[in-house]
Amino acid sequence: MCSSPHRRRRYFVRGRLWAQVWLAIIGILVTVVFAAAWGVKAMHPEWRSANKEIPPAVLGAAEVIADSLPDDPAAVPAALGSTARKLELRLALYEGDGSVVATTDAALPRPDGPLTAPAWQKTDRGPVVLVPLADGRVLAGGPEWQNRWVSKNQGRHLTLLAGLLVLLGALSWPLSRRVTRRLERLQVGVDSLGSGELSARVCVEGHDEVARLARSFNRAAERIEALVGAQRRMLASASHELRSPLARLRVALELLTDPEAGPTAERRRELLKQAAADVVELDGLIEDLLLVGRLGADEDAARRRIDLDLLVLVAEEAARYGVEVGGASAAMRGDERALRRLVRNLLENAEKHAGGEQIEVTVTVEGPHALLTVADRGPGIPAAERESVFEPFHRAASHREGTDGGVGLGLALVREIARAHGGTAVAEGRDGGGCRFVITLSRQETSG
Repeated sequence: MCSSPHRRRRYFVRGRLWAQVWLAIIGILVTVVFAAAWGVKAMHPEWRSANKEIPPAVLGAAEVIADSLPDDPAAVPAALGSTARKLELRLALYEGDGSVVATTDAALPRPDGPLTAPAWQKTDRGPVVLVPLADGRVLAGGPEWQNRWVSKNQGRHLTLLAGLLVLLGALSWPLSRRVTRRLERLQVGVDSLGSGELSARVCVEGHDEVARLARSFNRAAERIEALVGAQRRMLASASHELRSPLARLRVALELLTDPEAGPTAERRRELLKQAAADVVELDGLIEDLLLVGRLGADEDAARRRIDLDLLVLVAEEAARYGVEVGGASAAMRGDERALRRLVRNLLENAEKHAGGEQIEVTVTVEGPHALLTVADRGPGIPAAERESVFEPFHRAASHREGTDGGVGLGLALVREIARAHGGTAVAEGRDGGGCRFVITLSRQETSG
């Protein structure tokens, strides 16, 4: 189930990740634009040349301009202005002491004193070159178009730059929202799951990291829902199973303490025997419940694992039931107490349904796994129930209340212990009748 639109709108108001992503994109774009503008400006010939030696062509042009001026001082201003218009330059001619002979732009800099070598000068309207002439005068010049660009086009370029930034911001908005909108929906799903809505799921959109995160969340949510559901069913079944022996104990105590009933000595012994059996049943159920909880969440499980030989362990447990074990040695690392419980539960199940003489137990090794097989010639398990027998407190269709017994966590614990050791537990049918339980355990953790 995907998140509802109402929740998405509510989180949209609170969320700020989209703004951070969008502002980060805008900041990067602004930095790139200004860096590019500065780079273009720095690479412009007239700005570069202001920090380098004056090219010989500039000096030669200055000499040509000076030679083209007339000898008559009165005609110099007109000739200088004509040359400036033709070359699109700003020009000025100074005496050696800095006095003006003629100029087309009064803003051109003057030499501070006698000038012995060509020099650049930076001005607000661009760089200007000062060239000393052979007759002692100084010619100053700079490009005319620089003045026009600064005075007329600067605002236009700034407007263009601002428009470009607005356009980039508008284009980056859908990108930032596309990424963060899915994260917002994922956050809504996490909040829903955390509030107890175990059916909460998120829509998987795309094939990128966010989509993979959504798929991982859905898998985790499904696993949590399944685990919580299984725990609820187990607790409900456990409460039911605990009531039966408790009720029998209550009846036995009432009969034993009732002065009017006056049970005979033989009856008292029967009641005490039944009460003792009920206590044993209660103790077994409680122990099984504790073991299930320990297998499901135990931080010390790794420290309890030791190196052992599965064949030896199985043979020791089987000897208590008078059953022989065949197969090969299987070194592995595991929780000895839990593995003994696994073997004991399988043997008790086989003995109850088939009898000790028909039980066959083998231990084999297949690559990184050890296989334990417990087979019997009992009535077998219908194919439709071979998976459900591993559920806690499962009752077979043929189970008779009060006579069959054995309705508890035995086989459920077998599967949980196998899973805790990186393996599986399955039930299979046998040719000729009976059932076979095959337990696969990982041997990868063995220190040998």
